[in-house]
Amino acid sequence: MIWPLEGPLRAPRTVRVRCTIRPARLTVDGIDGDLNQEDEDNSRMLDDIKKTLWATADKLRANMDAAEYKHLVLGLIFVKYISDTFQAKRGELTARFADEADEYFLPDSTPDLLAAELEDRDYYREVNVFWVPEAARWEALRAAAKQPDIGKRIDDALSLIEAENPKLKGILDKRFARAQLPDGKLGELVDLVSTIGFGSSAAEARDVLGQVYEYFLGMFASAEGKRGGQFYTPRSIVKTLVAVLAPHHGKVYDPCCGSGGMFVQSEEFILSHGGKLGDVAIFGQEANPTTWRLAAMNLAIRGIDFNLGREPADTFTRDQFPDLRADFILANPPFNISDWWHASLTGDARWHYGDPPAGNANYAWLQHMLHHLRPGGRAGIVLANGSMSSSQNNEGQIRAAMVDADVVEVMIALPGQLFFNTQIPACLWFLAKDKRVRRGEVLFIDARKLAVMISRVQCELTGEVVDRIAGTVAAWRGDAAADGYADVAGYCRSVGLAEIAEHGHVLTPGRYVGAEAVEDNDDDFATKMQALTEKLGEQMAKGAELDAVIRAKLGGLGYEF
Repeated sequence: MIWPLEGPLRAPRTVRVRCTIRPARLTVDGIDGDLNQEDEDNSRMLDDIKKTLWATADKLRANMDAAEYKHLVLGLIFVKYISDTFQAKRGELTARFADEADEYFLPDSTPDLLAAELEDRDYYREVNVFWVPEAARWEALRAAAKQPDIGKRIDDALSLIEAENPKLKGILDKRFARAQLPDGKLGELVDLVSTIGFGSSAAEARDVLGQVYEYFLGMFASAEGKRGGQFYTPRSIVKTLVAVLAPHHGKVYDPCCGSGGMFVQSEEFILSHGGKLGDVAIFGQEANPTTWRLAAMNLAIRGIDFNLGREPADTFTRDQFPDLRADFILANPPFNISDWWHASLTGDARWHYGDPPAGNANYAWLQHMLHHLRPGGRAGIVLANGSMSSSQNNEGQIRAAMVDADVVEVMIALPGQLFFNTQIPACLWFLAKDKRVRRGEVLFIDARKLAVMISRVQCELTGEVVDRIAGTVAAWRGDAAADGYADVAGYCRSVGLAEIAEHGHVLTPGRYVGAEAVEDNDDDFATKMQALTEKLGEQMAKGAELDAVIRAKLGGLGYEF
């Protein structure tokens, strides 16, 4: 990410890059690799930090709604992070200015010269470190934590940070002065966030902060219940979308980006496969202003360059990127929304396959994303199961037109109970514009039975399941690194467009993959058949007894048989 420079140009510097190779760190998801004891200790420490922060923050929340409180917690975590990374860079520069062997060495340095050099913004911007004015630095806020005006001080600090960092303009949510918290509680929250240690390097800090931030997003989504899913898509679903699409280059777009989880997972995918963040350009849109800010902070803390449009806005009526043609699109639009239509959308160029019904936006989302794909581009979308079979209000005709145009690539049925906010069964649509492989075919995958329960009310897809699904799709596409593809009864099947048309263009995987094969030997079959025959005999005998009783009762009423 390159920050715009302000002020006079400086003479070019020679910069030495120092690389340190460390063993893989164990993350929340359990990334495979060689782990030493230090890595395991770091992982446990990180888990303890997250759980302690959540338990304490939840207790401090008092009577405030989680939907409101999350902005206070996440906002403070963000300020703590950028202040810590700023101070770490400042300390590094101080040491380098005094090191005669370093290219930054300042001979005959005086305290005034050193202080002036440390105030040079270029040193910080060139390594993607936000400039934090002195009054906005964390130690200043912590020192004032017990003051009655701490809320106003935090809001003022956020304004100062925005003024110094144009990328953050309009993003930081200044609501601390008006927060409805009991006296002293905001100061306690400042003290709590002060306990977070972000490591000794920028890379470590970003990793710790990113995981803590995402953990809080997930926990707040769970606490908010139905509303929580508006800004957070469960990680296992996002990982599945990313693993199947493999967005490793070009333009990546999410037209309803929530808190930016799709982009974060794309970043992790790119880095884990040896790529560079500069290989992709991030574009996102979000209508909810507070969620739009969450997304911007979520991406900013990871050093990801992004474009979330000029402002939060409705994707259908105020498309922020009308000319964008993306290489990859990942999205989890709200299911079955009925209040999306506006008269200005009549005859819109995006409705290439038919006018979507005003009472349901599912097929508007699908067509919007197809419209924004470049030739050869792919999209992955989470939708309610009804989208695969609905025939109401022109939806069946639109789906048929899409299938016949060969833009549907893969359909995946998901297990229930994956989401925080709804029990509506969901599916994944994968679309392709101008297919390069498997023309005239659609791959169906039934993953409804592949989840594991992680709580009484929620399940997830494990890493092994995500890898299996991604491997199946890669093999079907004929990727060189994948094994050969084969249909598996009850799990996956490649189906031609003619057969889909015979089924009324319904795209439910269960209709095509068939039943799972069951292996039985002859002895097992004979035993089961004998037991079933005996059970049938018992049921028939009881039926005869009941028949006799009924006949006797009716005969007593004068009926003859």
